[in-house]
Amino acid sequence: MKLLRFGPKGQERPGLLDDEGQVRDLSGHVKDLAGDDVSLSALDAIRAIDVSSLPVVTDPGRIGSALAWVPNFYCIGLNYALHAAESGMDAPKEPIVFSKASSALSGPDDDIILPRTSEKGDWEVELGVVIGKTALYVSEADALHHVAGYCTINDVSERSFQIERGGQWIKGKSAPTFGPVGPWLVTSDEVPDPQALRVSLTLNGEMVQDSHTSDMIFSVRQIVSHLSQFMELRPGDIIATGTPSGVGMGMRPQRFLRPGDIMTVEVEGLGRQTQTVVAAQG
Repeated sequence: MKLLRFGPKGQERPGLLDDEGQVRDLSGHVKDLAGDDVSLSALDAIRAIDVSSLPVVTDPGRIGSALAWVPNFYCIGLNYALHAAESGMDAPKEPIVFSKASSALSGPDDDIILPRTSEKGDWEVELGVVIGKTALYVSEADALHHVAGYCTINDVSERSFQIERGGQWIKGKSAPTFGPVGPWLVTSDEVPDPQALRVSLTLNGEMVQDSHTSDMIFSVRQIVSHLSQFMELRPGDIIATGTPSGVGMGMRPQRFLRPGDIMTVEVEGLGRQTQTVVAAQG
């Protein structure tokens, strides 16, 4: 299934994309898409609905974040071999884990707002993983059985906040709009191999990231298992699994986001995002 949320910001309703590409309104059956409402059992209940009985939404308008909110927004750093190389760093021996503030969550086509003192805004296409079942101390062999689905993410970053201001990376990752998720939550049964997906990002029509999840140093299976050794993963948690080479920080000379830039972000089979960069007001 491809699940989505549509409508003005703060008024989104849950929906389902049918086989003809029409949006069907799920709001008569599902409160929203987040937390326990995207657990594996909740998704099974949605599958049992007769799709033809759901109202067709002829003009869904804005597509919101595929998840209304997230208990936790985890991220994995330097998880593509070529990205680690362009960053001048050795491949990590185990996953580098950090977080984005949940308030960074944003719609896939919403504007990206650069913070007032931003100097080095950057882009990062990523495969997103949504947890569907509580995971604690799970094995790699069992890890994917805890995944509800997958989505496209742009892990937007402010490198001067992240690297030059001290403290944790979360400061450079968490501004409002820095976490576009969607357009869809694609359930795991439609993604038989998460290590077989093309990931790409264009900036103003120029392809700057074009890679494949097979280049990930740590697979989705390994990441979910690894995180579960240190924390309890819960339904609705999201994991951004790292970005490939081609980020602005890795270019020579470096290149960073400016108002008016347009990014097109895509993970194969999971949908496309398009964002315009704007400056914060005030």
